[in-house]
Amino acid sequence: MSNLVSGTTLAEIAALIGDVARANMLSALMDGRALSAGELAYHAGVGAPTTSGHLAKLTEAQILAVEKQGRHRYYRLATPAVAQALESLMSLSAEGPKRHRPTGPHDEAMRAARTCYDHLAGRLGVAIADSLVARDWLRLADGAGLVTPEGDRFLCEFGIDLNRGSGKGRTTGFGARTGKRSHETSARPLCRTCLDWSERRPHLAGRLGAALCQHLLQKGWIERVKDSRAIAVTPAGSAGFADVFGFVPE
Repeated sequence: MSNLVSGTTLAEIAALIGDVARANMLSALMDGRALSAGELAYHAGVGAPTTSGHLAKLTEAQILAVEKQGRHRYYRLATPAVAQALESLMSLSAEGPKRHRPTGPHDEAMRAARTCYDHLAGRLGVAIADSLVARDWLRLADGAGLVTPEGDRFLCEFGIDLNRGSGKGRTTGFGARTGKRSHETSARPLCRTCLDWSERRPHLAGRLGAALCQHLLQKGWIERVKDSRAIAVTPAGSAGFADVFGFVPE
């Protein structure tokens, strides 16, 4: 049973996210992978004792979940709902007052392509959504997506079966550092849209968005950029996107 929401409980969650160090940790975890306390300390710019305190608070509030591999502990966003809330805050932040900050290659790489929890965002994510809609393989309305029969056939031929391995009341999300999938306990929509904070247009989330991202990684069309949420398109990916989706990524 869900807790009743009051101003107090809302303020408690907002305060946890609102700390700069914790916000940087949560942002680093938005690529869908689990990270160690040491890695999160690096992203937050704080020492190990301070990191431990932050992680304890976030875990107790069920914003983060802990995964153990042998003697090691890794932290990830607890649920897709947490990622969705962070996405919304990022979009809201992008609409806020303009602050001067010199831009660099990292900023452009994030705008071109990045992971947003377990799906693709940036210009690449938006272009994929546009391509599926233009071919009538997907229809979007009111923040949700409907895969058409033609779209279902395309996805199966492309190597994505959205019905396989997804039992009732379960969904899949990225697990630990390996990128393998682990089961979540709550149902997840087949397809929903996220308002991309950099493009101000929708990219795809839900099971479809996650499956596309994972499949493109497995095909070698995209690869992760070290210590970043940015995604790089490989030469094979440039040819593949042009052939299958009808656009040439940057």
